[in-house]
Amino acid sequence: MFVSGDAVSARACVVQCLDWPVTAAFARDPSLHDDAMIVRERIGARDVVRGASNAARTLGVRIGMRRREAEACCADAQGVTNLVVLDVDTAHEARVFEDVARAIEQLTPRLELDIPGRLSFATRGPSRYFGGDDLLRSEVFRVVCASLAMIDVHNVRVGIADGRFAARLAARMNRVIPSNESKSFVAPFPVAALGDVELAGMLERLGLPTLGDFAALPTDAVLSRFGTHGARLHVLASGHDPAPLNLSLVPADCSSGIEFDPPVARVDAVAFAAKTLADQIVAQLGDRGLACTRVLVEAETEYGELLSRSWRHDDGFQPAALAERVRWQLDGWLQASNPCSQLLDSQLLGDDARAYQDIAVMGESGLDGTVGALTRLRLEPEEVIAIPARQLGFFGGDPGAAMKADRVLSRVQGMLGYEAVGTLVQQGGRTPHEQIAFVPWGEPRAGVRPLGMNGEIAAWPGAVPGPYPARVFSPGIVARLADRDGAMVRVSVRGEAVTEPHQLQCEVLPGGGGMIATYEGPWPSDVRWWDGSQHQRCVRWRIVMASGVTALISTRAHAVTIDALYD
Repeated sequence: MFVSGDAVSARACVVQCLDWPVTAAFARDPSLHDDAMIVRERIGARDVVRGASNAARTLGVRIGMRRREAEACCADAQGVTNLVVLDVDTAHEARVFEDVARAIEQLTPRLELDIPGRLSFATRGPSRYFGGDDLLRSEVFRVVCASLAMIDVHNVRVGIADGRFAARLAARMNRVIPSNESKSFVAPFPVAALGDVELAGMLERLGLPTLGDFAALPTDAVLSRFGTHGARLHVLASGHDPAPLNLSLVPADCSSGIEFDPPVARVDAVAFAAKTLADQIVAQLGDRGLACTRVLVEAETEYGELLSRSWRHDDGFQPAALAERVRWQLDGWLQASNPCSQLLDSQLLGDDARAYQDIAVMGESGLDGTVGALTRLRLEPEEVIAIPARQLGFFGGDPGAAMKADRVLSRVQGMLGYEAVGTLVQQGGRTPHEQIAFVPWGEPRAGVRPLGMNGEIAAWPGAVPGPYPARVFSPGIVARLADRDGAMVRVSVRGEAVTEPHQLQCEVLPGGGGMIATYEGPWPSDVRWWDGSQHQRCVRWRIVMASGVTALISTRAHAVTIDALYD
């Protein structure tokens, strides 16, 4: 069940620190503040820009670029680049952001962290205390800037609106949206703001480029066409959060905790225990058809200090994601308030890290913050949602069955050959054939080409638009594409059709082919021009036959092939 478009969402405040990876890097090395700098993230076989400093952005660097493109933007006339390239360090980002969270915690105790660099909280109590949303926004902005005074305050954004989604968009503009006006505020934003690349592309092709256009669709029609996930995004496009009526009661026995005797002051030791707790919670909720969207991380020190923080994941935590956020939080508690936190990094100190950590954590440095090693760690689900539909694992979710199947498939692999048994994995690419990789059994199920950034699927430039075909041929099946006069369809050097397709003949089509009802394209493609062995230059079409069959075809200089068929 979802909130209707006329419902009123609770007011929320979102604090967003743009380019937070760069800001966190400045905290570690302030001398980089005026340099052209990027923070890169390894995605598949590519180095992708995750954050860029203002100096780098001035030279044309943008988020999502490849590292080579960013270096080219910052090169001088002699081709020498002055770009500083740093590797992403999410744990360090979380440690630095803990100082921001602690500063805002002086204004309101219930914070919800999404990712390092962004948090939210309900405004009902704090807004009344400070005399309104505008004064609250100003006070939050002042507190955040004060906590980042020695780093960078130019990218701090604070927004207040009805619901977290609208407040997140309002934070981009540093605005307070009056009550009951969030729907009209979010309406002009593009559908890409929903964060679903595939759905956004489909809506744009349907002529619905903005959130207002999407929100105007009937709820029943959206639910039947896009399912519960699409219905949830439809509610967000209406300026409301679907949480109030989508929640289920949190089972009382699903919290999980562990006590440490003797007390533990090392982050890695506590994080190992947190992974076990995360696995238990997700498994217990999964057995009941539930997913945790907000979890309370609670720790107690040997001197009785109780530390707690809430983390949110709108799509529901998986064990790895939950354990990762617990580790981020532990890093923040144990190290963020210490000016020697950089020295406490075990990667920098090696075996001496524990000695420094014990001194800092037990308060011998005389600093505010954590005053003792941890004696207890507890994870408590605060908000859960019902999983609308679940698909069991390939072997029914039974570990014993999975092990038995592994032995059988490994034996078949030994009889038929290493490459004869495997699974298909989705990966990045421009054609349906490139977007699926065959991985031999026993190898990690990871494609060669990345799907996108941060786990999000992003369309490659020049990729064939969805949906995916049912059958893909490799190599393509030779066909004949003719115009009304029976001559071969011709395409100009710019990829424009000189004559329109009228007939398609091929042995894989029902009846050997026939008349064309409609078509999409042509879409010119000229890729890997620098590699003579892999250079591909062609024009692609999506043809809908009069018989109802849809085919994806490629036309080259002297050949036409059917690459895939749609059911």
